[in-house]
Amino acid sequence: MEYRRLGDSGLMVPVLSLGTATFGGGTEFYRAWGQTAAEEAKRLVAICLDAGVNLFDTSDAYSDGLAEEILGSAVAGRRQKVLISTKVGFRTGQGANDVGTSRLHLLHACECSLRRLNTDYIDIYHIHAFDGLTSVEETLGTLDVLVRSGKVRYLACSNFSGWHLMKSIAVADRHGWSRYCAHQVYYSLIGREYEWELMPLAADQHVSAIIWSPLGYGRLTGAIRRDQPLPETSRLRSTAQWGPPVGEELLYQVVQALDKVAVQTGKTVAQIALNWLLQRPTVASVIIGARNERQLTENLGAAGWRLTQEQIDALDTASEPLRAYPYWHQKLDTERRPAPRSSV
Repeated sequence: MEYRRLGDSGLMVPVLSLGTATFGGGTEFYRAWGQTAAEEAKRLVAICLDAGVNLFDTSDAYSDGLAEEILGSAVAGRRQKVLISTKVGFRTGQGANDVGTSRLHLLHACECSLRRLNTDYIDIYHIHAFDGLTSVEETLGTLDVLVRSGKVRYLACSNFSGWHLMKSIAVADRHGWSRYCAHQVYYSLIGREYEWELMPLAADQHVSAIIWSPLGYGRLTGAIRRDQPLPETSRLRSTAQWGPPVGEELLYQVVQALDKVAVQTGKTVAQIALNWLLQRPTVASVIIGARNERQLTENLGAAGWRLTQEQIDALDTASEPLRAYPYWHQKLDTERRPAPRSSV
């Protein structure tokens, strides 16, 4: 398994990591993702560790905290061998302060996550979404306290706009506080908006990308084809409105290109879609999910090999989105706006 540096930190993370949104199935929304129980979770963790994948991503909002509990149980006795990433900021209760990134909520939520995970520290603590009602100074000052206390090792954010991230970095630098070394983002062959603003920012400020939903919210598994019904187990049947939007023609165009590369490589559609991400600039780790061992084993097969440049070019062409202004205009200025270079 290849490891990459996370941002400007000294932390090395595997290029693939396991997401735990499928753990527990404690709410109707997350049951559509999966219902991995404790014993199966232990097995999936063991398979990952055998393959060199030691980073596990969760959130206090997944199944109302049940995913954290199951992950904590699954890594019991192996804490020093694993990296745990969890997130805070989404609503976790009915109270007025059970959401966001205020000092009160951050301190309380961190203690609750530590207890559910049965650990003394969190390796990577993500702000799950930007809180427009709490000052950046309050959020980052509190996060810095958590780092200095040893309860959190590294800071990251998720789902930020470019100005959210840049303002946060500037405030942290001005005060000498710990800054975000990673940004957990949606990025896939059918969702390439990350490249417009956030990727150049990440390259400039040395903020690594950790990718969520790399298969386009289950659309690039190889099971979805033109004029075919959705698989019975697809979460798109009940949760599509909560996932990233995508035009059908773009989806089928990308799947057709993936099918061609699959014939050339002998790899699956999902493996090719994941491998394409592993060769993109700023990407440190791609979060894979799995309902079962078969899916996990297939996804782990995305690492350890490389698409050819011709294959990458074909996938790039098939997946090129219509750009919003000013990004289509900026793309024309190739002399003074070089694209971020790949770190792999």
